[in-house]
Amino acid sequence: MSRELLIAEIEKLYEIHETSLEAESNVERFLELLDIGEIRAAEPDPAVPSGWRVNTWVKKGILLAFRIGKLVKVEDACGDQFFDKHTFPIKDISAEDQIRVVPGGTAIRRGAYLSRGVVIMPPSYVNVGAYVGEGTMLDSHTLVGSCAQVGERAHISAGTQIGGVLEPVGALPIIIEDEVMVGGNCGIYEGTIVKRRAVIGAGCIITGSTPIYDLVKGTIHRKEKGKPLTVPEGAVVVPGARTPAGEFAAKNKLSLYTPVIVKYRDEKTDAATVLEQALR
Repeated sequence: MSRELLIAEIEKLYEIHETSLEAESNVERFLELLDIGEIRAAEPDPAVPSGWRVNTWVKKGILLAFRIGKLVKVEDACGDQFFDKHTFPIKDISAEDQIRVVPGGTAIRRGAYLSRGVVIMPPSYVNVGAYVGEGTMLDSHTLVGSCAQVGERAHISAGTQIGGVLEPVGALPIIIEDEVMVGGNCGIYEGTIVKRRAVIGAGCIITGSTPIYDLVKGTIHRKEKGKPLTVPEGAVVVPGARTPAGEFAAKNKLSLYTPVIVKYRDEKTDAATVLEQALR
């Protein structure tokens, strides 16, 4: 089945809300392609202002797979039991895939794509529709949520959550581009784009509604209509604070959390964030 025909079938089945052998067959083919990275929830597109295009039909296909799925008991290689939709078993990985998954409680759902050279430390979770590029490391206690797109040679440090954006279907998922370093215990949510080679300092929380204050360029980065919140290329972001307006805030010496760009990546930053290739 061609890509164009599969798109048309997924769009049709998503709208009619019926389960049939035809629907199950098309969803199975869809999930096979999603699983091997042939289709993605979002992909680079220079014609789009954000640089990324949402493939809404892919998100519809995932939701359709949930709809037709039946709740079943799933057992992993260690004998642990789970209960999930039959359309989303644990991802099947072999040594030929050249993905290193260290023992200790990691789960990767079917429909998530992991490129060669990915390293996952335990315990971590990669959800359906996620895409993780070649040579990226997911450290312990990381979450890569539904449809999140992570580029090549990125480092997602321990305790970090990359939120999932499955609904609404037109919403851009979280994008982490190539060679990004995300420090420990960070949270990145609501369709934020982190451009290539940016560094997100430990403890940063970035959401679509969070303004980012750029001390270097003297500007504020915000989400705007038709344009997601974007962390600029090479930006180094750390947790900061700002004083809210108003007499009450001043009287009580209140401050609000905000991420702050303190510099842009240079040779010193590169030396501090270099990935230890010996561990791979």
